[in-house]
Parts: sequence; structure tokens; C-alpha cells
Amino acid sequence: MMQISFPSNSLPRFARSLRQAALAVAVAGASAVATAARAIDVVPIPTGAFTYQAAGEFLDRGRPVDAPRVQGAVDAGLAIMRRQVSQAEYMACVRAGACKPLDKGFRHLAAADLPAVGVNWTDATAYAAWLSRTTGQTWRLPAYAEWVRAAADRYREEGPLPSDPDDPAVRWLAEYDREISRSQGRIKPAQPFGHFGVNILGVSDMGGNVWEWTSTCFASHSVGALSLAPRENCGVRILAGAHIAAMPDFIRDPRNGACSIGLPPANLGFRLVRER
Repeated sequence: MMQISFPSNSLPRFARSLRQAALAVAVAGASAVATAARAIDVVPIPTGAFTYQAAGEFLDRGRPVDAPRVQGAVDAGLAIMRRQVSQAEYMACVRAGACKPLDKGFRHLAAADLPAVGVNWTDATAYAAWLSRTTGQTWRLPAYAEWVRAAADRYREEGPLPSDPDDPAVRWLAEYDREISRSQGRIKPAQPFGHFGVNILGVSDMGGNVWEWTSTCFASHSVGALSLAPRENCGVRILAGAHIAAMPDFIRDPRNGACSIGLPPANLGFRLVRER
């Protein structure tokens, strides 16, 4: 076997050259990621007061009632991604070692024109942290109220459910009918960006494609004569999309889970808010 020898004094220079080349590749890769991240298209979220249907569970003497309308406000200087985070963008975070690989069935999704799906709340927040470090900007999941404001004319509220104080079954049956209606009209996930149109602000797919994680915790409210302070559960987060929903933060694919199959979300994705 032929052996190749180097002068002893050339080995340190050779090792330094290898290290310098590897560093150059890493810097170039990081620079490319940073440039691409800075180019993410965002839309300013309008400021000012607005009203929307509150998120969470509302109980009157232990029985479910419709959520009230509340007033919200958005701080100045916030902007939201025009579209959801793409599969390719999420996979860049995975390759960088800053995001966990997705489960089997989602692991090889890497399209640039389709939303990332199969992500739980922790995955979404890990991506936001990585993007913040990479760009030097501050990215995070939107609060539900911020998402509602950004949804503008695409925000929809489901009407009140019938109820009878003397017969809880009236509301239970109405809730069941609503769930059946949701499942029959479920939007097929993973359509190309813009498939469900844009709102008056130019933000795409606010009422379709995937359900989006928010930073808002689920809360249970006791109202009426027995009004109590809300009980907040941050192990469950509010989802925004075609209708409001809630989901445990560790769930990546609700279609695999018992009574949550396709109801309400069929796929979980996200978009981020950029602060000043």
C-alpha cells in the first residue's frame, strides 16, 4: 500500500487549514440562514382596541356557557409572518440542532411552499428561539388576541349554542352536532401557501390550512353567581384557525389520539410574531 508522508512542520499548517475551511463553511451557512430569515415577509399588526370572543372554558354553576366577548389591544411595533413557517424552514432548524426532529411520517417533509406540520408547542417555541438567535431579532408565538387582530376579516366566531338550565342535555347535543359539522367540513391540510386566500391586511391562510399554536394558556372561568378567579392551565394552549380550539402542548399529531382525532385540528403548524 502506498503511504503518503508530510513534512513534520506541514502538519500543523494542514490542520489549521482544515479548521479554517470548516469554519468558513459554517460561517457561510450561518450567514445564508440569517439572510434568509431576515427576508421573512411580515405584516404589521394593527394597534388599537377591538373585541373578540374570549378563549377558554366558561362555567355557570358548573355548566358550560358561551364565552363572552372581551376587549383586546395590541402593542405598537408588532408584525406577524405573512404565512406559516414552512417545512423547509423548520428543517433548517432541525439540521442546525436547535429543533427536535419530527416524528415518523413528518420527518421527511421539507417543502418550501407548504406549512410545517406535526409540530407541538415546544417545537414551535424552540424554532422561535433559534430564529431569534440567528437573526438578532425577537420572534415568538402570538398571543391569541394578537392572532385575532392579525386575522382581521378572516376571524370567525361560532354562534351561541342553545341551552336549558333545567336540561343540560340540550347544550350537550348541540355541542355534539357542532363537532360533527366540523369534522365533515374539515379543511384538508398541507395545501400550498395562499390556497385559502389572504385577508384585507395581506396575511394568508388565516382561516385554513392548519391550526396554529399561540402562546395563550387555556383557562377555566367560573361566571355568574359563583364567579371565581380563572384557573389557568399552561399545559394546554389555545389554537387559532378556522375556529378556536385547545390542545395539550406536547401533542404533535392529534389525529393519532383517541377522541381528538381530527377534532378540532387535523394538523398543527405555526407562524410567529416579530417584536420591534
